[in-house]
Amino acid sequence: MKLQSTIALGIAAVVLSVGASIAGPDLTDPKLKPYINGKYYSGYVINDPTTREMQDDDFQNPAFLWVEQAEEEWNKVDGEAQKSCASCHNDPESLKGASTTYPKVDGDKLITVEHRINQCRTQRMKAKAWKWESDAMLGTSALVRMQSRGMPVNVKVDGEAELHFEQGKEFYHQRRGQLDLACIHCHVQNNGNMVRSELLSHGMPNGFPTYRLKWQKLGSLHRRFRGCNKNIRAQPYKQGSPEYTSLELYVMRRAAGLPVESPSVRK
Repeated sequence: MKLQSTIALGIAAVVLSVGASIAGPDLTDPKLKPYINGKYYSGYVINDPTTREMQDDDFQNPAFLWVEQAEEEWNKVDGEAQKSCASCHNDPESLKGASTTYPKVDGDKLITVEHRINQCRTQRMKAKAWKWESDAMLGTSALVRMQSRGMPVNVKVDGEAELHFEQGKEFYHQRRGQLDLACIHCHVQNNGNMVRSELLSHGMPNGFPTYRLKWQKLGSLHRRFRGCNKNIRAQPYKQGSPEYTSLELYVMRRAAGLPVESPSVRK
């Protein structure tokens, strides 16, 4: 057991040492100021100029293929109740500011925007729930969140949310997998360094759902969590699981004050 742990630590050290630290972004650039809050900055800051331009222009941003589909879905009647999203919310603009407070406690559960969407579908529309990574879910999540673009993340971690926040914090700091790594080893201790061809960021979630050039499609934050777990040879949890939902609350709290960017573009 001790030998396995030593080997894992050695592998981890090699992984994190691949690639030298490169020149960081110019944090004095006025164009980047909105994406910086104190010592933290979003992934937009470490994007190359081409990727930033792609995100900034809604006509170039490939995520809007999903958003446009969601705009059509918004008015589509579905389910036994014969309702659509518009039946309750009218235009998507009515949800301005709503996504900045998620995840939040609802009843006895911590829920994300995606949970809320499926709650509306199953309870109010009497329609089938969408799969977490389906095009319909990703597009609608992005549509809802983009109503708050530019507004600061403002999740609450007091009251009943405090326990979930502490669970997310524990997850973030816990070593796991064959590489014996925790989230902090990449996003706290090594941000600004290279892992293979990827520049490590602060791991901020304010742009999700995001279009990753690596994925060539829109993807959720929980997909990113699963990818990170797989990279360190750890058993991933399901999208929407209590573990990932608590982790989302913790990283959203880390991102407090940063602007909502969804749908963002990342490498």
